[in-house]
Amino acid sequence: MDLRLSTPRGIYLVSTVGPPERTPSGLTITLRLKRADGIEQLAFKCAVAIELLGPGGEAATADSIARKLMPWLEREFEATREAALKSVRSERRIFEIDFNRDHPGPL
Repeated sequence: MDLRLSTPRGIYLVSTVGPPERTPSGLTITLRLKRADGIEQLAFKCAVAIELLGPGGEAATADSIARKLMPWLEREFEATREAALKSVRSERRIFEIDFNRDHPGPL
């Protein structure tokens, strides 16, 4: 699955990396954003609390979650991009965003 994200920096292709990681509290997906011209690529994780996924949420796929996150990602692109790049450069780890009852994002 590749979704297209239009940003002030250009078009980015959004794809999921692997299946969701299932935990007792929810699902974690990894998103990869690659600029259409190939000049930039970044990745980050999104941990989604099970209660935000609704009925049957445990059956959610990485792609279905990514589609729900697209409006939020478009709105929060610059901040998310900067945080993801900074996390890899300075902390040497992949950036993770938690979507839960207190911070539901688009879910």
